[in-house]
Amino acid sequence: MIPFLDLKAINAQYRDELIDACTRVIDSGWYIGGNELQQFEQQFANYCGTKYAIGVANGLDALILTLRAWKELGKLKDGDEVIVPSNTYIASILAISANNLTPVLVEPCVDSFNIDPKEIETAITSRTKAILPVHLYGQLADMTAIIDIAKRNELLVLEDSAQAHGASLDGKRAGSWGDASGFSFYPGKNLGALGDAGAITTSDEELANTLRALRNYGSHEKYKNLFQGVNSRLDEIQAAMLNVKLSYLDEEIAHRRKVANAYLQGINNQAIRLPNKEQDSAHVWHVFVIRCERRDELQKYLADHGVQTLIHYPVPPHYQKAYEEWSVESYPASEMIHQQVLSLPMNPLMTCEEITRVVDAINSYNR
Repeated sequence: MIPFLDLKAINAQYRDELIDACTRVIDSGWYIGGNELQQFEQQFANYCGTKYAIGVANGLDALILTLRAWKELGKLKDGDEVIVPSNTYIASILAISANNLTPVLVEPCVDSFNIDPKEIETAITSRTKAILPVHLYGQLADMTAIIDIAKRNELLVLEDSAQAHGASLDGKRAGSWGDASGFSFYPGKNLGALGDAGAITTSDEELANTLRALRNYGSHEKYKNLFQGVNSRLDEIQAAMLNVKLSYLDEEIAHRRKVANAYLQGINNQAIRLPNKEQDSAHVWHVFVIRCERRDELQKYLADHGVQTLIHYPVPPHYQKAYEEWSVESYPASEMIHQQVLSLPMNPLMTCEEITRVVDAINSYNR
C-alpha cells in the first residue's frame, strides 16, 4: 500500500539532528521560553517576511489568541462579524466562536477551493470587522483582492496559514499578507513538529506584545498580569524540533511540487477533476486534492489497487453538530466540494515508481 503520508520516514531523515536538538534541550535545564523558542521565532518570522513570530501551543490557539488580542486592544468586541470561508476545517470557525464573535460563512471559488473575494464583498455589513481567509491545501487565497477589500472597508485580516507554510503569491509568503496569521505545526503539516505546536506572525509590535502576554497567563512580567490570559506556550522541545525541520522546508516543498506536477501531467481520466493552480501562486501542495462525482467508489477502487487516500473534509462545518443552528443553511459550492474531494498520497519522499503507480491506478478507474 502506498501510504498517504509517512511521517516516520520523513522524520527519520533528520533523526540524528532531532536527537541532538532534544538532547541539547534536556541538558540545558531550561524547558519553557528559552533559547530554542527565541531562535525559532526569529527564524520563522524571517522566513515568512514579518517582524515577529509568537510561538503558541497549537494552530487553533494561534487563531483564538489573535482575535482575543484584538479584543483586548479594543479593535474587536463581542458580536462583531468575522467573514470566514464555508469550505474549511472547523478550527477556523471555532476560533471566532470562542471569542464571542459571529462567524459569517461565505462560499469558495470551486476551482481553487479558497474563499471567493466577490462573496466577501456581498457579505460585508456594518457589523463586519474582520476577514479570516484560509489558505486551503497549500495555496494562498486571492490575497491581493482580499487586502483591497479590507482596506476599503477598514477591516482586520487574519490569515489561517495552517496548511500554507512557505506558500506565496506574487513573491509574498503566507503569514505576511494580513494584519496577523495563525500557523499550525501539527505533525502532518508541511512544517510539522513532533507534537502539537503553533505560531502567530505579525509586523504589529503592539499586537505581538499583547500575544506574548496572553499566551503566558496574561503576564508580561512574572507575577504581574495585564490580562486574564491562558497557558499556550510553544515549549523548548518542540521549538528545537522545528528549528531542525525549518531548514529543510523548502527542499521538501520542492519535492512536493515535483509530485504534484507529475500528477497534473500524468492523470488523464474524464471522471477526475484536477486541482487548479492559480497564476503567480507558489502552491506548496500540503495535500493534492482531486474531485470525483463518485468519490467513495473511487476511494475504494484505489485502496483495492494499493493506494491510500484521505478526504479533506467529508462534512462541511455547517453540517456539524457543533453548529446545528446552521443545518438549515445552504452553501451549495461547499457541499459539492465536500461530497467530491479526495486527497492523493503527497509525501516529500515519494519515489517515481510510487507516483507512477498512483497515476496508473487513477487512469485505470473506469466507472
